[in-house]
Amino acid sequence: MIGANLAEVYDIATKRLNEQVKRNAERFPEDFMFRLTVGEKAELVAKCDHLARLKFAKALPFTFTEHGAIMAASVLNSPKAIEVSVTVVRAFVALRRAVCLPLRPVASTFSVVGKRSKAQRKQLQSQLRNSLRVVCEHLDSRQRRLVRQCYHTTGRV
Repeated sequence: MIGANLAEVYDIATKRLNEQVKRNAERFPEDFMFRLTVGEKAELVAKCDHLARLKFAKALPFTFTEHGAIMAASVLNSPKAIEVSVTVVRAFVALRRAVCLPLRPVASTFSVVGKRSKAQRKQLQSQLRNSLRVVCEHLDSRQRRLVRQCYHTTGRV
């Protein structure tokens, strides 16, 4: 997700997001965030109409993976970022509760995985999709649209 879009999701200015990322650089390793190259920026602007404003930007934009987007929520102090951060924690706790079963059912689940791994993968995908829905419930329609656009464009939030 491009930094400008992420800033919109968290209801802050892109400049403020960039400041916090620079101040907390140790929290954003390469697999959480990176800068686009000049070629990548040009290609993205050409393919995505909603990013046309990046065309004349002097600096190359930060790009966040799903991990970086969640980490950004933890370093930002806007009400929306705090709300998203709390919601993400609640979603992961709910997912952990759903996955952590008593020992006997876990053993039987692993024996079934060998026989039905495709079904198990579909079930896990469904649980993760539901967790994402929980997070998106707390966003307004514009922010949900941005998340969907970024997810469908890149395959990652």
